[in-house]
Amino acid sequence: MKAVLYHRSGGPEVLEYTDVADPEPGAKDVVIRVAATALNHLDIVQRNGWFTMPGFRFPHIAGMDVAGTIHSIGSDVVHFAVGDRVVVDPSLVGVPAGSKLAGGGDIHGELYIIGATVDGGYAELCLVPESHVHHVPPAIALEEAATFPTCYLTVWHALFEVGELEAGETVMIHAAGSGTGVAAIQLAKHRGATVIATAGTDEKCEHALAIGCDFVCNNRTADVAAFAREVTDGRGVDMVFDHIGPALFEASFYSLALRGRFVSCGNTSGDQLTVPSIGHMYHSGIRILGSDPYRSDEFAPAWSAFCDGRFAAVIDSEFALSDAGAAQQKMLTSNFFGKILLRP
Repeated sequence: MKAVLYHRSGGPEVLEYTDVADPEPGAKDVVIRVAATALNHLDIVQRNGWFTMPGFRFPHIAGMDVAGTIHSIGSDVVHFAVGDRVVVDPSLVGVPAGSKLAGGGDIHGELYIIGATVDGGYAELCLVPESHVHHVPPAIALEEAATFPTCYLTVWHALFEVGELEAGETVMIHAAGSGTGVAAIQLAKHRGATVIATAGTDEKCEHALAIGCDFVCNNRTADVAAFAREVTDGRGVDMVFDHIGPALFEASFYSLALRGRFVSCGNTSGDQLTVPSIGHMYHSGIRILGSDPYRSDEFAPAWSAFCDGRFAAVIDSEFALSDAGAAQQKMLTSNFFGKILLRP
């Protein structure tokens, strides 16, 4: 099969579009013929060597968000058949014995992840445990399904399991144009929250309104905290959902209402935060919460919510698998809204 892999850290020039051996399923595995794979920031972070997940090794085939049709099955597979349309849960917690990918299910340690620590979807074929594939309904295109796994599950866990967002609350969501931002806007609205989104361009702010935001703010030209208080009648927001890190932390901090929650699930702008005022934090009862990895039992209810037709799969652009380097370069420019896909 054809795949894109790399043997060392570096820029897009380290990516090789080449022939590799077809994966063979274990007794409880399936092999998926990839229809689409969505890019994630981790693809680029690991390629550059800025950070690698525990258990990462070379050579590496990236691609966590995979959808396609089942190409072959192991001898003990019972719930799926060749030709079934499926989407992949990439976080390999609870993989049963009999799968080639069993034994790496520590969500706070060395966790096997499709496309992050084991071979992923930058390929024509992808090996996945039967336990970690889900049927895709006929009404949903496989390209749409590929936009779902990492972003929606990360957001679902952060908003609802960690942040405990409830109907009637107000949440601020940064980087509205990212795949994570798009997922957060739609999930928060689905839960019944009022959504304030920020983005780096007026065009992205307009797109955010189109997918359900109540209020939008250009975070490069406006005073974000002042805007948050203006649209909440001086109260502030109940929650800030953040995957950016230090770039917008101070603005987020002063956007929060009394007993507000700052929920973090990413650090794309850096890894060091400075709390602007400890006094303001404890007098206001502000809570800073880290969102750990999602659990596999969260995948099915989140996927069901996605499939009920209330969410828009926002696809910015598609690239051929052989153009994976160009796709990653586009992601680095931030000049996109939604997900960038690779198509074998």
